[in-house]
Amino acid sequence: MAKTGQATTIVLGAQWGDEGKGKLTDILCKDAALCARAQGGNNAGHTIVANGHVYDFHILPSGLVNPKCINLIGSGCVVNVPSFFRELDDLHKKDLNTEGRIFISDRAHVVLDLHLLIDRLQEVELTKAAEAEQLSSGQHAVAKKSSGGAIGTTKKGIGPAYSAKYARSGVRIHQIFDKDNFDKQLRILAKGAQKSYGDLQDYNVEHEIRRFDAYRDRLAPFVVDALPLIRDAEAKGVNILVEGANALMLDIDHGTYPYVTSSSTGIGGVYTGLGISSRKVNEIIGVVKAYTTRVGGGPFPTEQVNADGEKLQSLGQEYGVTTGRKRRCGWLDLVALKYSCMVNDYTCLNLTKLDILDTFSVIPVAIAYKDTLTGQTLDSFPADLNVLDRCEVFYKELKGWQTGTGGSTAYFDLPEQAREYVEYIEVSTGVKVRYIGTGVGREAMIDTDPYEVGNTAAFIGGSVRDDDSGLYDEILEHIKKGNSRK
Repeated sequence: MAKTGQATTIVLGAQWGDEGKGKLTDILCKDAALCARAQGGNNAGHTIVANGHVYDFHILPSGLVNPKCINLIGSGCVVNVPSFFRELDDLHKKDLNTEGRIFISDRAHVVLDLHLLIDRLQEVELTKAAEAEQLSSGQHAVAKKSSGGAIGTTKKGIGPAYSAKYARSGVRIHQIFDKDNFDKQLRILAKGAQKSYGDLQDYNVEHEIRRFDAYRDRLAPFVVDALPLIRDAEAKGVNILVEGANALMLDIDHGTYPYVTSSSTGIGGVYTGLGISSRKVNEIIGVVKAYTTRVGGGPFPTEQVNADGEKLQSLGQEYGVTTGRKRRCGWLDLVALKYSCMVNDYTCLNLTKLDILDTFSVIPVAIAYKDTLTGQTLDSFPADLNVLDRCEVFYKELKGWQTGTGGSTAYFDLPEQAREYVEYIEVSTGVKVRYIGTGVGREAMIDTDPYEVGNTAAFIGGSVRDDDSGLYDEILEHIKKGNSRK
């Protein structure tokens, strides 16, 4: 899993989440001594099929499936304590022994019931404000796809918990064990929320205080000073696996703001959320679905609100693990993926769910955006969502393979057109596709490392190919021909 002296592997989502990070983590964690989450809360969701069970992970690292792996919820995470125990209890019901293998950083922040209520209230207020603005300006009642209205959060209280953290009024895990000050701070937070939002509905701060009284003793054995644990693992040279939550396009700084999560989901969040050494990192693996999905509101340039989108949704069983919501579906967006590669500097990619494309005769992939107002081709994924709204998406149509790839475990077992699809992604991004997912189970994964995939001799450590200069000319040619599909 790692080179000598470089023992850390980082797995990150490269799109808008739900790419299948948990499966790769499950495969890699068999060689890991420590598996860690760096950011996010129980708004994330991984599904792993192993040992005859289906495991759903939210706040817990999925390295728990490996009985020899220690697991850590890092300092950059926010933890809902009741949800932590519910998830742990569910694993125990499926005969997964976690004793002595799961720890929480004492510097992680706490998600309170109060934060869950504020999350719901904020979503309601945003929706009301957007509707009022539209009515006053004479617009239709439906907001633009990239602006206005609710964010579409999971309503798990994650945003308000991070807001409190950065406002320096949050509660950290270690504070739970100082009952007098903890109780005092919760009462102050409740009074502040009441001033801001008025009626707090059925929230009772004294009830929440009593709940933490019941959790305090049970929680204590799980709480550690995380940094010495990480530094000790690094000093011993053992394999560390970092499991990213959410994905780059949901990053608070680099994502489609404000339709993002509330934490740093990219490589920067790993370093600040865990305090790992950058000099010990061996691989940064970007996980990307063979098509694109997202949950909730916000821009989605390649979304297909048509039969193709419905087919992708049905074949891919695209429902959120955390919320159960239907995922919006569309074609692979290479503009967004290349932007993701620039931010996270992936050393290789894991392409997932390739088998979902088996029955398509033609598979379009987005290769460029053009601003219809200026006529310019964009150099990168735009920050301004108004620009993104008016962009025209240009596609390259690749030939489908129309034969089953499900369960394939060797690269050259894939049809020629499927291999061409993989290699086109490599050429476009300049990053090697090392892993290819071809089904649900952990065995349905191709590791291309033993193979000479396409012209990957031109890749050295994930660097851009020398012969990639023709790709930009190809994009321009497609734009000139007007080869676009909405």
